[in-house]
Amino acid sequence: MNSTDANSTPCVKIGENAISDVLMSIYILAFIFGLIFNVLTLGPIWQQVRRQNILGIFLLNLSISDLLFLFTMPLWINYYQQDHHWKLGVVSCNVAGFFYYTNMYISIYLLCCISVDRCMVVTYPLRSKTHRTSRCAWAQCATVYVVVVALHIMVLVNDNLVDAHDEKNDNDRCYETFPMPRPVALFNLLRVGICFLLPLLVLAVSYWRVLATVGQSPGLTAQAKRKVRLLSFGVIGIFSFCFAPYHILLLIRSLVFYNSDNVQAQGSYCQFEQKMHFPFSCMLALSSLNCVVDPVLYVLVSNGVQEEVKLCWRRRRRTQTGECALTAYERGKTNTNLI
Repeated sequence: MNSTDANSTPCVKIGENAISDVLMSIYILAFIFGLIFNVLTLGPIWQQVRRQNILGIFLLNLSISDLLFLFTMPLWINYYQQDHHWKLGVVSCNVAGFFYYTNMYISIYLLCCISVDRCMVVTYPLRSKTHRTSRCAWAQCATVYVVVVALHIMVLVNDNLVDAHDEKNDNDRCYETFPMPRPVALFNLLRVGICFLLPLLVLAVSYWRVLATVGQSPGLTAQAKRKVRLLSFGVIGIFSFCFAPYHILLLIRSLVFYNSDNVQAQGSYCQFEQKMHFPFSCMLALSSLNCVVDPVLYVLVSNGVQEEVKLCWRRRRRTQTGECALTAYERGKTNTNLI
């Protein structure tokens, strides 16, 4: 759905090249490993939820968001296999893009919820008991889902995806609009600030407080402190590796669009977008890897969950869910609730 100039020349030419193969490989890896890790850890997470574990509630909602996104992954794999040609209709493009972006920001905000929860547990262990209830955790998750979904419904309304199928110019792209519509450019600036920079600030402050408190606590073992550090640096690592490159390039693209908002500058703008297309597409694909690292980071560093995963996996054909949960609960009684 590339816009064209007076000579019907696409602003950005997307042909058959190595871009499609690279992106398809990234999405295939994200789909395979993301599906394996999320399915493998879904059972143990559910057992935590049944025991009204606050962290388990956040993890369950994170896994649900990741799985909904993973179910649309074959559509993106097919898109890049067809060299950026969407052959499945506008509705499927709407659905795939909607789940892609909502999952990204649901994950970001749930990571914030988890970081604030961990900060409250470590910094104010007694005061936080009155506020850390399962009802409050469910309310936070519901608020995240409602707000993110509502915002992206607005994007669907303003992004004219009906133009994706232009048979005359052979333009059947999905969420690759050049030049970007003005309402979408404005929304990009807002989501970089509100949906990335603000959560990053919350994460940095939360885990700075956690690391400072843990470092001064003589009652914690070296193993417990190591897990806290692993969790803290792991979350910042997710943002740095999965989300930061995409949002930095998105910010640059949006600013260049506003600085090129005249007829004379359209030529240079299109040249800029042509050069940015490959790195931006790669950074967008890289953001999909959050559905792989989320369960690995949060579930496998949690106390008792790694043993529970192994136990449930070993007895998945012989043991009922209730027996698995009971055994895991008994094994985890002596564990601390710090992580």
